[in-house]
Amino acid sequence: MDHHHHQFPYPQLVRKHQNKHKKRLSQEQVRLLESNFNFNNKLDPERKSQLALELGVPPRQVAIWYQNKRARDKIQGLELDHKSMQLRLDGVLADNVRLKEEVERLKFELSKIQSAFGSFNSTSSGDEVGSSSLNLISRDNLERDLYASLVGGGSPFVAPDGYDFFG
Repeated sequence: MDHHHHQFPYPQLVRKHQNKHKKRLSQEQVRLLESNFNFNNKLDPERKSQLALELGVPPRQVAIWYQNKRARDKIQGLELDHKSMQLRLDGVLADNVRLKEEVERLKFELSKIQSAFGSFNSTSSGDEVGSSSLNLISRDNLERDLYASLVGGGSPFVAPDGYDFFG
């Protein structure tokens, strides 16, 4: 029984282990591969053989370099996409917080306005001047108009000349 075979029962692993110690490409070789890759990131067999001869390395090493370079470029693109999406998400989350605060502010203003109208309606009687015209306005129309003016940024209780009826 072969002692070497007993130590490594899978011959293909022995071969792979020996290939791991290939010499690294020089900076000049990498520059040549990079410039060729930038021209065309796909490698046809003829170009692979030509590059392997120019570089003095096996064609398989050229093919593996191209494959790894494509993978690195893809990962780099994904990282950029992730950063871009993260920035957009941060912006959307900030907008969400701002809008929630705005909703709370508007709800507070609406409740102040509703309580002001509530006290106005409860103190009015049918005999007072102007109360009949107020009663003709439906609550729905009033709330819709209030909402529209609040969303529009203005207050319905501030006159065009700047006088604030509730200020």
